[in-house]
Amino acid sequence: MKRCMDLSLCLVAAWILLVPCVFIALAVRLGSPGPALYWSDRVGRHNKIFRMPKFRSMRIDTPTVATHLLEDPKAWLTPAGEFLRKSSLDELPQLWCILLGEMSFVGPRPALYNQHDLIEARTYLGIHTLRPGLTGWAQVNGRDELPQETKVALDKHYLTHQSLLLDLKILLATFVKVLRRDGISH
Repeated sequence: MKRCMDLSLCLVAAWILLVPCVFIALAVRLGSPGPALYWSDRVGRHNKIFRMPKFRSMRIDTPTVATHLLEDPKAWLTPAGEFLRKSSLDELPQLWCILLGEMSFVGPRPALYNQHDLIEARTYLGIHTLRPGLTGWAQVNGRDELPQETKVALDKHYLTHQSLLLDLKILLATFVKVLRRDGISH
């Protein structure tokens, strides 16, 4: 049921967002050297590594670490980067991963391959059995402002309480948070 919902929403979203995505890609390319998309190795379901695209919001020489670990994240942003991040438009290419079945609309956000503590904590609690999501329970309850332990606890809550109703609640809350730009620190 969840996979059918993911595919249906993904196809509708891709159709609606095709033209805006072309304009975003052009803005990224014209604003800084390098490709429009940034592909990162992420940890998926059962800790399988997959390649996840985002519109590139950071310079091409940015270190490969979680953004919150950079000394001054804003110093690494491209001209369009801050807008893309605050509007969450940088996340749109992840529809590709949803289409392929590597991600879902709702689930824990996929960890970077080198976030070993996060991966270990999620594995210990069984969270690694979930397909990672474009948004999740942790994102609507704090996003970038939450410490890792809280994010993992919220991911565990999602694991034990997941349902179609909770997914719809998370999608609606995500839409509201994105419009308000709540919980974004960089």
